[in-house]
Amino acid sequence: MTARYRKKPVVIEAMQFNNDAKSYRVLHWINENRPTIDSPFASWHNGALIIPTLEGDMTASKGDWIIKGVRGEFYPCKPDIFTATYEPVAEEVIP
Repeated sequence: MTARYRKKPVVIEAMQFNNDAKSYRVLHWINENRPTIDSPFASWHNGALIIPTLEGDMTASKGDWIIKGVRGEFYPCKPDIFTATYEPVAEEVIP
């Protein structure tokens, strides 16, 4: 027998990766907020952002959103999935 579940509302932090000069802010944000001091660093390679995740390295392409999860982990999310799943909480932008 199956049951239905609703995803708990959780406020997340996210930045969009656009593969431009401002994207260094995304890379800095990830690397300065790694879950543990021993966590591997994210890197920018050939126009893509390589993010170490709990499931292994994931690649973020131009336009992808980078999400900081509830445990401090980072992972990429395609724009259409991000838009379907998340909505702004406030106009406030976190530096």
